[in-house]
Amino acid sequence: MTDSLILSILADGAFAAVAATGFAVISNPPKKAILIAAGLAAVGHALRFYLLHNTVLDITTASLAAAFAIGLISMLAAKLIHCPAEVFSFPSLLPMVPGMYAYKTVLATIRFMSSHGTGDPQELIVQICQNGLTTIFVMFALVIGVSLPMFIFHKQSFMMTRLLNNKRPA
Repeated sequence: MTDSLILSILADGAFAAVAATGFAVISNPPKKAILIAAGLAAVGHALRFYLLHNTVLDITTASLAAAFAIGLISMLAAKLIHCPAEVFSFPSLLPMVPGMYAYKTVLATIRFMSSHGTGDPQELIVQICQNGLTTIFVMFALVIGVSLPMFIFHKQSFMMTRLLNNKRPA
């Protein structure tokens, strides 16, 4: 790996950590959880950046892999600091929401609705479909990726919930 690639990955992770910190603070979690959410966002976003720029993966598949990593690490962190995994995973995913694709979808839709014969309506419909579907698929990938570890390790997750509620495990 080149130095510029490493610096790009680290910068991407750092910016994601700042954004996740802002999202995490809104929900008023414990201070340890804010730091973990920032770290998870940095790791997840940096992983997605690496996969997008150094492999043949598209944004949806790279987002799925990054969200899966966030889900796994958040389950481990939940056990360590006795806090639900969702407290770290959801703020960590928010920097990966495909806002630019959603914006381009809405912009093309507005241009299509107000064109009145100017411009190419077929090109606008293609933009609406491409950007809209990309937005939807990336959002589904984020949800599925972060949820899969909870389904795969359901027993461990369920036992942790029972222990956190001070009940005896079955």
